[in-house]
Amino acid sequence: MKLLAQKLHRFLVSEDGPTAVEYAVMLALIVIVCLTAISSLGTAARDTFDTIQASVSAAAPS
Repeated sequence: MKLLAQKLHRFLVSEDGPTAVEYAVMLALIVIVCLTAISSLGTAARDTFDTIQASVSAAAPS
């Protein structure tokens, strides 16, 4: 019985589990921010290239 109490106490005092969860949450947030930034950057690049294409098409002789 004493061994079980010691293992339970060690489990409750241990900070390995919460630390791993904190790192997982931090990683998930970083991934979300990166995907949002990449999506926004892609949209801005597409709009820029569309503007350039329209300008070149308008300036090119037919």
